[in-house]
Amino acid sequence: MTQPADPLPDLPGTLRQHLLELDPAAAGAIRAGQEPGPTRPHDEDPPSPYVSFDRDSWRALAASTPLPLTQADVIRLRGVGETIELDEVDTVHRPLSRLLHLHAGASRRLHAARQVFLHDETAATPYVIGIAGSVAVGKSTFARILAELMARWPDTPSVALVPTDGFLYPNAVLAARGLMARKGFPESYDRRALLRFLAAIKSGVPEVEAPVYSHVRYDILPGQTMTVRRPDILIIEGLNVLQPAPPPSARRLATAGGLGTLAVSDFFDFSIYLDARECDVRQWYIERFLALRRTSFAAPDSFFQRYATLHDDEARATAGAVWDTINAPNLVHNIAPTRTRATLILAKGPDHRVKQVHLRKV
Repeated sequence: MTQPADPLPDLPGTLRQHLLELDPAAAGAIRAGQEPGPTRPHDEDPPSPYVSFDRDSWRALAASTPLPLTQADVIRLRGVGETIELDEVDTVHRPLSRLLHLHAGASRRLHAARQVFLHDETAATPYVIGIAGSVAVGKSTFARILAELMARWPDTPSVALVPTDGFLYPNAVLAARGLMARKGFPESYDRRALLRFLAAIKSGVPEVEAPVYSHVRYDILPGQTMTVRRPDILIIEGLNVLQPAPPPSARRLATAGGLGTLAVSDFFDFSIYLDARECDVRQWYIERFLALRRTSFAAPDSFFQRYATLHDDEARATAGAVWDTINAPNLVHNIAPTRTRATLILAKGPDHRVKQVHLRKV
């Protein structure tokens, strides 16, 4: 018997399931093989914490906002193996930068009002944006482009980008704890160090140091740090940044310096989750692995130098095995469940282009 066509072929499966749980009418329509209702919720639709936009509707929201980047800028900012073009930046990033500009401006106005009310002259702290999503979903490129765009707004010229890779435990620590095969899982991060960093940022400390990670060496660089000097906007990008705080325990409360019950996202003013079907992200990971053989894998000091000479079939098999045994379980069990904690969900199709945008209602 021929199976009915999927009426939502471009919506990532995990988000599709979440939306169907929120919208029983749509679930019934899909079971019947019918098209669901419009993307944008109407008054008669069941309640949802998100308002949703298709690609064209999202792009139209910032029709009068200029795009200060060029194709050369996009090529400079995109990662290895990524094919993002200026049109995608125009469609997705331009409206988002305008929305974030509005949010950051509202935060500054609220701060000014609080200063008057509290008779307090304390300066405003950085507006913090968190970006989460799977390995190979395009977080780093997305974050770099967003940072570039936000810095072009005249009232937020100072933008800092801090990847959470720098807060991974060094390889020596991971090896001693038997965690090298779980690098990127929540337990492989120095969560307390990341919380202390964000607490200092949100406390208004003028200069805060963050550790530096090398993707070539696949390790923290000893003695190297980046200094964050009270930017207007701080972007934090990483796999697990939307994870809730672990359950409290007496030991954690005693050793965490008052931060034991906090989540990293408690310090975010706005958060973004990049979503895609697991099968698509797997393919993107394999394609990136193939491309890296000619770049960072071939570097003399590369941790992955042994993979640089693999033939295509060997490289695909190796990358697929790494994905299936490490990255997929981390995505399914730790990363994807945090999706609905985000302020904004960007759902990508197989071509890496954003197809749907889901914005949490205020």
